[in-house]
Amino acid sequence: MTIRWLLAAFHLLALGVGLGAVWARGRGLQAPLDVSGLRRVFSADTWWGVAAFLWIGTGLVRAFGGFEKGSFYYLHNYLFWAKMGLRISFVQVVLVVLMVLAATAMARGYGMPAR
Repeated sequence: MTIRWLLAAFHLLALGVGLGAVWARGRGLQAPLDVSGLRRVFSADTWWGVAAFLWIGTGLVRAFGGFEKGSFYYLHNYLFWAKMGLRISFVQVVLVVLMVLAATAMARGYGMPAR
């Protein structure tokens, strides 16, 4: 009972660590990227890694370690697969490509209201 509670708690606490890391990284990238600025960005990336370690580690133990509902429940739940799909790197690749398309279109004057 205690281990289930701790696994769930650390799994959810990772959300706060991850959100804080994303926020800190965004703030760090807005500042000048001098030595101290880069340290802040890299520190935020480190905390993002800590959050990922907690999410993935506790998630795997909870889903497949016999502490929660069991692997059948998770592997046959479409919301679980949607949740996992939101962390796939391919989604990030698509977002980066869309950002490049938007940036190059902006540089050529697209997106401005007609005068």
